[in-house]
Amino acid sequence: MLFYDCSTAPNPRRARMFIAEKGLEPETRDISIARGQQLEPEFRAVNPRATLPVLVTDDGIALTENLGIAAYLEAQHPEPPLMGRTPDEKGLVLMWTAIAEQQGGQPIAEALRNSNPRMKGRAIPGPQNYEQIPELAERGKARVATFFDLIEARLRESPFLAADHFTLADITAFVFIDFARVIRMRIPEGNSASRTWFDNIAARPSAAR
Repeated sequence: MLFYDCSTAPNPRRARMFIAEKGLEPETRDISIARGQQLEPEFRAVNPRATLPVLVTDDGIALTENLGIAAYLEAQHPEPPLMGRTPDEKGLVLMWTAIAEQQGGQPIAEALRNSNPRMKGRAIPGPQNYEQIPELAERGKARVATFFDLIEARLRESPFLAADHFTLADITAFVFIDFARVIRMRIPEGNSASRTWFDNIAARPSAAR
């Protein structure tokens, strides 16, 4: 396998943590988004959509989305189970992963990409250029605050988001919540269940990858 990574971006980190939790060490190439390497012809030949991460399988298939990468690795290396053991768990893992992506990752990206001067004209990742919309940045921050409360409510009921053990859903939410620092938002002081959950995940070796 060949893994195309970016050490500074949240989505590659999600895949990196999943790979580490599986105990795998594929050949890795770091692509600098800051230097625009994802837009260069060499990388566009691997992923024309110019996004990261990418996992190229042993059969030469380029998987360009986290869910695809996770599903492939889970099928190839089922232990430890990170996408659920029972039908109910499998459904909950994908449900909470989608919630974390849509209600956590997306508004954080909106807030960052529509306010950071360095991203002027690059409000959406990929090969096309899009101008910033400042109103989306403000809305994004409001949505992140709601996401923090949603996660807190869930974690007061369960030690992990989707099951009684660590899964892809926890990786997804953890990475996005950690990345929220770029828009100067952190878990509120009163959200004790979230803070305990976050600290426990941060102590896992995969979180240091």
